[in-house]
Amino acid sequence: MKILISCVASALALSAVSGAFAAEASKANVYRDFTDTVAPAEQDAYEAGVKAYNQCLHDHGFKYSWVAWNHETGNVYTYSYVAGPYTWADFDTMHTQGKACDATWRKQANPHLKEEVSAFMVNHADMSHMPKDSDKQPPSALIDVVYFHLKNGHDAHEAFANAVKKIAAGADKSNWSGNFSTNEINYGGDGSPDYIVVLPNKDWADVGMEANPSLWKMMENVYGKTEAAAIRKSLNDAIEKTSSHIDSSNADLTYTAPK
Repeated sequence: MKILISCVASALALSAVSGAFAAEASKANVYRDFTDTVAPAEQDAYEAGVKAYNQCLHDHGFKYSWVAWNHETGNVYTYSYVAGPYTWADFDTMHTQGKACDATWRKQANPHLKEEVSAFMVNHADMSHMPKDSDKQPPSALIDVVYFHLKNGHDAHEAFANAVKKIAAGADKSNWSGNFSTNEINYGGDGSPDYIVVLPNKDWADVGMEANPSLWKMMENVYGKTEAAAIRKSLNDAIEKTSSHIDSSNADLTYTAPK
């Protein structure tokens, strides 16, 4: 009976998640990330393969753009390509249109790969504090990418989301100078983070400059010391581990759809 109850509970939870995804299906708030790792000796050949693939897509009128990012810290022989924001349905069309160039990728880029992983990322506007229409602006020169792995269970996920929503609301209310975008990972495979928070930067000097006031000082100003401390504790208690790296945008490997 315990097994049956567990299965029913799991099915209900999956149904609720599927319903939430369906409700979001028409929103253009979904990104897809491909992250490639290459051997140092293969970088030139790999980049030539990516450029050949992009040219093939351009020649076929592929209408979806993505931004290429070089990992500047962490594993520096890693590249990420992020397409979006699009609707879930857009990725069906993208898949169909991209087939014309699959052979080019397999022949010219695949042989130089050590590994490739992919995930979908759903952006949460109510968990972000970004300038208006920032997704329509040129990519930042550098981004600070922070991975959040949460503790198991619904409570940790709910606590994390609620805390970040309060941070975003406080940032909006106070016109805070710091910007961040929060994205929930879907279908990232074993070991993928639960959330990725991206902080844009103009240059390295910007990377090293803390917002004024600092994050938690801003929260104290908005909510008071007691509530700010409670939000901070709730957030920390929900997190299993974090990691971060810096990426730089790569215009040479970015694909911009023809207009």
